[in-house]
Amino acid sequence: MDAKIIIIDDDWDFLELMKARLAGAGFQQVRIIDDPQKAAALIQGGEVFDIALIDMTMPEMDGFQILDLIKNNSPRTECLIVTGMNDVRIAVQCLRKGAYDYLVKPVSEEELVFSLRRTLEKIRLLDILGIEKSKGLPVLSHPEAFRAIITRDKVVSRLLKEAELHAGSDVPILITGESGTGKELLARAIHAVSSRSRYPFMPVNMGGVSPTLFEAEFFGHTRGAFTGAEKDRAGFLKNANHGTLFLDEIGNLPPEMQGKLLRVLQDGEYSQLGSSLRLKVDVRFVAATNEDLESLINEKKFRKDLYYRIRGGWLHLPPLRERKEDLPVLVEHFLRECRNGGEGCSVTDEALSVLRQYDYPGNIRELKSIIQSAVNLAQGGPITPRLFPSPLRDMQPLPPVKAEENDEAVIPLPEMEKAYVLKVYNRTNQNKSRTCRLLGIGMNTLRRKLRSYGVP
Repeated sequence: MDAKIIIIDDDWDFLELMKARLAGAGFQQVRIIDDPQKAAALIQGGEVFDIALIDMTMPEMDGFQILDLIKNNSPRTECLIVTGMNDVRIAVQCLRKGAYDYLVKPVSEEELVFSLRRTLEKIRLLDILGIEKSKGLPVLSHPEAFRAIITRDKVVSRLLKEAELHAGSDVPILITGESGTGKELLARAIHAVSSRSRYPFMPVNMGGVSPTLFEAEFFGHTRGAFTGAEKDRAGFLKNANHGTLFLDEIGNLPPEMQGKLLRVLQDGEYSQLGSSLRLKVDVRFVAATNEDLESLINEKKFRKDLYYRIRGGWLHLPPLRERKEDLPVLVEHFLRECRNGGEGCSVTDEALSVLRQYDYPGNIRELKSIIQSAVNLAQGGPITPRLFPSPLRDMQPLPPVKAEENDEAVIPLPEMEKAYVLKVYNRTNQNKSRTCRLLGIGMNTLRRKLRSYGVP
């Protein structure tokens, strides 16, 4: 795990034990200091940690002084008090001073790891809120993991940072978006950033799993479990153990199978077909769909409890028609991919103008296909509109826009839409259902728009 942790305690044996325990739980960046004054100098010198574990009774500086110093110099550092003083009044005082938790020695490894992960979850949620409030573009800590997702769009850039933050936890993630928007690419990037990256990433198309063979394929089976089963089969769960299981098109999963999946998400246990033995599994679940799951819930086609279980973190990839500023960079990227078969190809201004007008029902996947086809037809020459498929070939390039003196007085369309949506939303006393009916849009669309406006 990437979290930077400092442990301050005057008992060196305890420090070494704590560091070993945390290393075993996956926390690699752990610093131990048995001199509180050295720790104070380190923090005052600008060293920043995500979490500080602090003892209360130490010579020269006590836990209260260290806690105050950290909160004054590094307010984003979350502090956990780990002490032998089982005193409610001191615990309350520490929490009032900004400590996140108060643990009494001896602390079990399970209790310690649970508290640390809960603290990291708080940090992650605060960082996500910070992304939504920030006006600038966020900076990825692991840009190489997201290199396959080409974008200059502000919404998508913030989404990638949010995905990176989600990757640091084990909460299930739901990725929504139309077909061709890159949901599997995003799931793979989340896996690559996570602490599970050295274990398998297993994609499973839930709509492609036969209802009659779901248990055998998903949970595995033992020899003789059914006719034709001549040997054991591990199943998707066992093969993805310690890694990430990507449940693609989960909206297509038949209702009778949803309850079985829910049990695995809740308990982390399952049984193979033909066996009563309960097996443990440690898997990160990432689900994706192009369906409106809330509509499927209303139609009794998708379980509400499963929906809320898989939606620990929600990431929505916008369609290409809503991120047209990405077109030039995507086109250039696909041209580079085709260079071996179309050296020297370039897209004319007229062709790029036509590409900007198209709505791309197949999204990025369709754009890639269009460029690849045009490169084949261009044979090294320029790509013009006549090389595009018929829906685009018949479009006329837009005339060049001439700047006018009163251009500054024109309100951009997204700003007009935002003002109108918020006006209707406030007129209905922030009733989302009534707002959807008045605007003629779906609930997911409204929530996505409100979220982009910074409205919770």
